Amino acid sequence: MKLLYCGDVVGRSGREAVTARIPELRQSLGLDFVLVNGENAAAGFGITARICEEFYGAGVDAVVLGNHAWDQRETLGYINGDPRLLRPLNYPKGTPGRGAAVFTLPGGRKVLVLQVMGRVFMDPLDDPFAAVEAELQKYRLGPGGADAVIVDIHGEATSEKMAMGHFCDGRASLVCGTHSHVPTADAQILPGGTAYQTDAGMCGDYNSVIGMDKAEPLNRFTRKVPGGRFEPANGEATLCAVYVETDDRTGLAVKIAPLRLGGRLLQAAL
Repeated sequence: MKLLYCGDVVGRSGREAVTARIPELRQSLGLDFVLVNGENAAAGFGITARICEEFYGAGVDAVVLGNHAWDQRETLGYINGDPRLLRPLNYPKGTPGRGAAVFTLPGGRKVLVLQVMGRVFMDPLDDPFAAVEAELQKYRLGPGGADAVIVDIHGEATSEKMAMGHFCDGRASLVCGTHSHVPTADAQILPGGTAYQTDAGMCGDYNSVIGMDKAEPLNRFTRKVPGGRFEPANGEATLCAVYVETDDRTGLAVKIAPLRLGGRLLQAAL
């Protein structure tokens, strides 16, 4: 199976990069499943139903969120009705939406997607490791279970993300981090066969401060006085993603490669 996970989409430029490139990538790479982190897609803060539909129309199979899940208040009202939109699994019981879902592809193969949010330097949520363990017990990777398993850990600390990779090794096709908006150079297949990268990076304008226009972040760092709202940078975006191929017999990874297209970053094509 061929999987693609696009990192945090930031603002209009990030959305345009995703919606413009995914149809071509699906065809040229023969992608079976495309996942996107959309938690910064609506002007940098949250997501809307309209933006979700834009992603789905471009060929995205599912969208995950993160700590900005509820920045757009409308999300609370529609997330229960959108089975392709996932929020972190370790939010408290009773939170709207779901944090894991099984997607059935044409031909019957099944992909389990689950997302958790880290706790180090983040909001204090339920234990992400226990939440992942419960889902992996329900849907084991391989024959008779899920044909592929994708775990996103949305977190600040690289140590916590790495720990999650090793925790899932041999039980997931891909464990990938999001949230920092900077792609890491550690794409690898772990000893047990799970593809791993600490952070996929962002789909957004890198002539920025993690996707935001530079003026206000610089003002706050240098003067410690807010001068206005954070606004997304709207120059040409780099699409940052992680590409994975799995063994159809086991669901484990046989290839992982970073993908970076457009914008300012060094390009990495397949």
